[in-house]
Amino acid sequence: MRSHDDRSTSTFDLQKLVRLITIALAVAAVVKELRTPADEREWNGKVAGFVPYDFRVPTLARFKQRMWDPEGAHVINPRVFGVGWTLNAGRVVELVRQRVSG
Repeated sequence: MRSHDDRSTSTFDLQKLVRLITIALAVAAVVKELRTPADEREWNGKVAGFVPYDFRVPTLARFKQRMWDPEGAHVINPRVFGVGWTLNAGRVVELVRQRVSG
């Protein structure tokens, strides 16, 4: 039987691993952009073939599109800034409303 301390340690280790992977992906994305000719850099795209990144200055329009778009097609969208994905809370709320009223 595992003790509470063992579970806490394994959770902490998993968090450290996720943080390390995220940092490695961010570094890889920056290196990818810096290897691209300066006039062709977009500062957004995918790294490792499928992980989205966006290092452009966030805008209100992009924030709304990715985090609060009730009519959007996806529940999970690329992050507004950084590496990985974020929850489209607007879509989640809309789906719950539809289920409750439906």
